Amino acid sequence: MLLISCCQCSVPADHQTPWLRYPCRLPNHSSYPFCNTSLPIEVRARSLVSLLTLDEKIQQLSNNASAIDRLGIPPYEWWSESLHGIASNGPGVSFNGTIKSATGFPQVLVAAASFNRTLWSAIASAIAVEAKAMHNYGQAGLTFWAPNINIFRDPRWGRGQETPGEDPMVVSAYAVAYVRAFQGQHNKADVRRRVLSESVDSDGLMLSACCKHYTAYDLEKWQQFTRYNFNAIVTNQDMADTYQVPFRSCIEEGRASCLMCSYNSVNGIPACANHGLLQKARKDWNFLGYITSDCDAVATIYEYQNFTKSPEDAVAAALRAGTDINCGTYMLRHMRSAIEKEKVSEGDVDEALVNLFSVQLRLGLFDGESRNRFGGLGPQDVCTAEHRKLALEAAKQGIVLLKNDENLLPLNKHRVSSLAVIGPMADSTDLGGGYTGVPCNPRSILDGLRDYVSDAKHAVGCRDTRCNSSAGFAEAVYVAKHVDYVIVVVGLNLTQETEDQDRYSLLLPGLQMALVTAIAEVSKKPLILVITGGGPVDVSFAAGHLRIGGILWIGYPGETGGEALAEIIFGRNNPGGRLPVTWYPESFVRVPMNDMNMRPDPSRNYPGRTHRFYTGDTVYGFGHGLSYTSFSYKLASSVPGKLQIKELSRRRSTLYDDLDYILIDEIRDCSLLKFEVQILVSNDGDVEGSEVVLLYTKMSKILRGSPRRQLIGFERVRVLPKRVVAASFNVDVCEHLSMADENGSRVMPLGDHILMSGNIEHIISIGF
Repeated sequence: MLLISCCQCSVPADHQTPWLRYPCRLPNHSSYPFCNTSLPIEVRARSLVSLLTLDEKIQQLSNNASAIDRLGIPPYEWWSESLHGIASNGPGVSFNGTIKSATGFPQVLVAAASFNRTLWSAIASAIAVEAKAMHNYGQAGLTFWAPNINIFRDPRWGRGQETPGEDPMVVSAYAVAYVRAFQGQHNKADVRRRVLSESVDSDGLMLSACCKHYTAYDLEKWQQFTRYNFNAIVTNQDMADTYQVPFRSCIEEGRASCLMCSYNSVNGIPACANHGLLQKARKDWNFLGYITSDCDAVATIYEYQNFTKSPEDAVAAALRAGTDINCGTYMLRHMRSAIEKEKVSEGDVDEALVNLFSVQLRLGLFDGESRNRFGGLGPQDVCTAEHRKLALEAAKQGIVLLKNDENLLPLNKHRVSSLAVIGPMADSTDLGGGYTGVPCNPRSILDGLRDYVSDAKHAVGCRDTRCNSSAGFAEAVYVAKHVDYVIVVVGLNLTQETEDQDRYSLLLPGLQMALVTAIAEVSKKPLILVITGGGPVDVSFAAGHLRIGGILWIGYPGETGGEALAEIIFGRNNPGGRLPVTWYPESFVRVPMNDMNMRPDPSRNYPGRTHRFYTGDTVYGFGHGLSYTSFSYKLASSVPGKLQIKELSRRRSTLYDDLDYILIDEIRDCSLLKFEVQILVSNDGDVEGSEVVLLYTKMSKILRGSPRRQLIGFERVRVLPKRVVAASFNVDVCEHLSMADENGSRVMPLGDHILMSGNIEHIISIGF
């Protein structure tokens, strides 16, 4: 795996940052207790709060926090974005300075398709280096509102592209990898500590990452519902084993320093005013950080959700629930009135400020300019060759080969004298997807393919991805007739799916399908279809079309996506990506998007959602992905066939669908119920390749509400031809062989459980 390096990570003597203003500057403002680095963080934060007037306190409750000139504290912008590279969405980031661009990595869903934790950490580390470099030159903050770890529940969701997919285990793993790497909180053996001359202590932060959007947020606009007025009705069961899982992991394992509450209500209470929801994170999961609203989500409590009778009630409800800062100005405008009307106290404001200042103190903002950690990072550390190489590697690992009839791919460049590249996205360099900044050196798909075939002709076919006219079909057909091979690039872009916009159909937009079919009828050889975009697309017409030989999903592959695709098409790289979401047929749009239930309900023809529960037909399933080689699996380790649960505090004899079960909380020591599974992966082909090994479990008897299967482990391994590599998994019986009951409690059914991976099935019987 590539390591992320920086040119200099200690502050040289002559390094000056005149564009930055730090608190605690000598000689006038360094003697305050909050500047004393020997004191505990909380003591320093409370000392600072105690010095503020009420007006000064209120002016800190916005993302654009005001300066406190008399204490030497400059203004601070909390809102910067770093989803898959430094983005220009938030006001905290500017590309109008010395640093004009930043590396554009693949969109999160594409990176997730690699199923590679090490890669995810490396990407986050690289983004962190560039973020800190931009901060040092006054072009970014230190608090970034990423990652987006909502479950990609419905394929129409416009922001599903920003997430790691539909499986809570995968989303959780991504959240932990991203947050720990971005915040600089690696273990000693991890990437950041190996390559940076500085590190952060157990409380310190290089940067702050934010888990968003808490919780059950995955609808922008559908019928009469918008994200601002939507009330997500979620069962305790779905909350426990789906919606909350990534957030709990992000906090408990990732140690995120920020949590963003979402616009929507959850079971009748706006998320940012939901005391039970926000305090669960603080008290049950030990969240240590600040909670920000999504932008204007405090205003929506009153103005859209109609949850309160006045703006003052709204800001009071949010603050008392645990929201520390309002992205927007609603708290600034209404907090003083709320205090005067005794709807909230100044003490409540103080507690919010302690959370805010504590994070700034952990970031070193109050340690003085001379102690600026990683202060040597600058323009030389942005858009580096190493980062571009990493972006290329990420795109290659994430691209998914969906179909390859008759081994059409890879093409031999020495046998391809001419090529047609057709489609509205083929010559576009806008391949980043949502929350993209200014990429360093973006290249189009056409550019990448021309590196291999100089005679590569281009025709748009459709003017844009909406493809509302067939006026360009004739030119595309003509070009396709006169070349050796044809590659058609169709799919989605941000005009179909984005923040504040969901899709209404899963089909290719407009006349794109007609364009593909027209080209397939005239091409000399079966064409190669490339699908862009994040959301699943019903391409069943192409999956079964004899004149469409290959299908690749590239999503939003970032600035190096064109190169990555070309390397795969021409065999320089063997694809190994797997779909992190289910691709549903168009008929799925009959399922109400506002129905949050994960589990199927046959009584109302409701098919359920995601690979864990969905009972309907698919175009391509979760985890689908082909390779240019073939792999076979063999169970290597001695996996137990029976497990006895001993020393229970008491026996559960209640029947659950005629099967005994026990509560996980009654098992005294789950550490005694762990074992290792080793799977030998053999590359049976003639080319090197990467295989994503997915380990599932299911119950031999499907119970009411139980998952059809659940993913309990994944590992990406690279295997040379005719060689064998072991993939290892640690199975925690209490976690992996249990399920959430209707109350949201974890229960373990007794009897047979089946471990599955590839062609392997192994039964484990659990009893007393």
